Amino acid sequence: MNLLTQLLDATLIIGGVPILWREIIGNVFGLASAIGGMKRVVWAWPVGIVGNLLLFTVFLGGVFHTPQNLDLYGQAGRQVMFLIVSSYGWWAWSKARRCGVKEPSDTDPCRSIVTEPHEDTAAIQPRWASNKERAGMIIFAVLGTLIFAWIFQALGSWGPLADAWIFTGSILATYGMARGWTEFWLVWIGVDIVGVPLLLSAGYYPSAALYIVYGVFVTWGFTVWLKIQREEKNTANSQKELVPSTH
Repeated sequence: MNLLTQLLDATLIIGGVPILWREIIGNVFGLASAIGGMKRVVWAWPVGIVGNLLLFTVFLGGVFHTPQNLDLYGQAGRQVMFLIVSSYGWWAWSKARRCGVKEPSDTDPCRSIVTEPHEDTAAIQPRWASNKERAGMIIFAVLGTLIFAWIFQALGSWGPLADAWIFTGSILATYGMARGWTEFWLVWIGVDIVGVPLLLSAGYYPSAALYIVYGVFVTWGFTVWLKIQREEKNTANSQKELVPSTH
């Protein structure tokens, strides 16, 4: 237990401010998961789960006696949510091909956790959500934020309204990523805009810095998925033009 305690409490001092190594490492794993999501490879999910486990102990600062000693129940709770949704995402992307059996979309996520797939294979094809799906996202975003803000405030969370949106938006973005909705990148941007000032105010500086990096990254990821959609649409149109008319 002494070794485990030492690992959990290992800190890096920057400008006189103690920063937990597990907060830094957890965010690095989260960034690696986001990169994997942009590349549409399955290893994005298990890598993200490792980061979730580390960050769960960070944001329950009052429980695990972090330097901030603050409890952000939304931030901690979303790590648990990530574990659940990431398990779904891992399954959803993996079912596209299980050891050689391909889906109609001809995707191929059956690959090593350390090796890249061929350029013509991917775990999912990006698409815009339907109008019905978008309406569901908006309703969930509003109701979820209000309900979780009430719950987190009752629990004594620090910054309950912002914490609630971050939690709710994270659910939407992670589920949207699993479904292949391009809008999930935009939801992440909304989470980052609220998350940076919240984490800076609470003293979680590595997480705040990573949120800024995430903001840049998800903007890039959004453009990448848009490009993939356009290329797929152009390819589909070209194939239609090559099909001879039966009339």
